[in-house]
Amino acid sequence: MNFQEIINQDKPILIDFFATWCGPCQMQGPIVEEVKKNIGDSATVIKIDIDKNRELATQLQVRSVPTLMIFNKGELKWRQSGVFPASDLMTLINREL
Repeated sequence: MNFQEIINQDKPILIDFFATWCGPCQMQGPIVEEVKKNIGDSATVIKIDIDKNRELATQLQVRSVPTLMIFNKGELKWRQSGVFPASDLMTLINREL
């Protein structure tokens, strides 16, 4: 499945763009995992390493990490750089359900 197929799913998609060398990304990682556990199958949560996916990161203009994005039916609904709390991410995802 390519990126376009992933974001065109019929449910919200939370994407965490990160880098292994990034301190704030290491703080965001467990938060994203908590959201993934709490949201279940009603949304998809994926992590994308920008060092392994430079072309995609460039295409989506990811300039800093962590960068979080929520897509729904192929449309970008929300985007934020920096560490973001689990409760706020859950609220944003639930708004798209």
